[in-house]
Amino acid sequence: MSEKELAHKSVDYRRKILKYIVKANAGHTGGSLSCIDILNVLYNYTLNVDPENFSSPDRDRYIQSKGHTVEALYVVLASRGFFPESDLETLCRYKSHYIGHPTRKVHGIEQNTGALGHGLSLSVGVAIAGKLDKKNYKVFTLLGDGELPEGSNWEAALSAAHYKLDNLCAILDKNNLQITGTTTDVCNTDPVDKKFEAFGWEVRHVDGHDIKQLKETFDAIPFVKGKPSMVIAHTVKGKGVSYMENQLKWHHGVPNQQQYAEALQELDFQDKSI
Repeated sequence: MSEKELAHKSVDYRRKILKYIVKANAGHTGGSLSCIDILNVLYNYTLNVDPENFSSPDRDRYIQSKGHTVEALYVVLASRGFFPESDLETLCRYKSHYIGHPTRKVHGIEQNTGALGHGLSLSVGVAIAGKLDKKNYKVFTLLGDGELPEGSNWEAALSAAHYKLDNLCAILDKNNLQITGTTTDVCNTDPVDKKFEAFGWEVRHVDGHDIKQLKETFDAIPFVKGKPSMVIAHTVKGKGVSYMENQLKWHHGVPNQQQYAEALQELDFQDKSI
């Protein structure tokens, strides 16, 4: 898929994220919009995974540690054919499998996540298994910067370097906001790059909304043989909808009908401008 096609895909994904959040009257809007370009490139360019090979031991693995932004993951999985998009009409409904955090009851989801700080630990275990089984698959996990203060992240980071897990890539969705404020005010983990480097990781920075940069960065993994890779993706919470961008209230805000219509107008304009 070309970079232009991927750019159009990102706009369409943003429309769908808003559509299903508005319909459900629930969801994590800002963070889903900040990470969707990353998921777009992963699933439509980088990952060796699809509905047909999802049971294969040789498939790549993706684990979404910041599970509260599951709406982004759902729309991408639906577009790749893991399940009919019409299933998302039941998002957050009674007895629906499409709940507010990833669950393995949904085809295409590797691990139940949402309890913050667990995704990196799970990914380390899967990467170790790949090494022991002499498999060539890669493991990608998406972290939120608001979950980094969880101590389990740092135990996992230490273990990943110790076991030389160069089949592991952690991607940090660094939008600098979390549910109660800025990440620097709530619990500052900066400089994140220096911390992961001190733990033995190879770190790269990328514009998390630049399709070309994301493709090139993921192509370069592992950055250094024998080291886990960390991609710090600098993103904007609420990206793509001007009144949501960098606004804390849209962490899990739901647009009303007028706001939804305004957002769609902006996205339509962006689509035409690509």
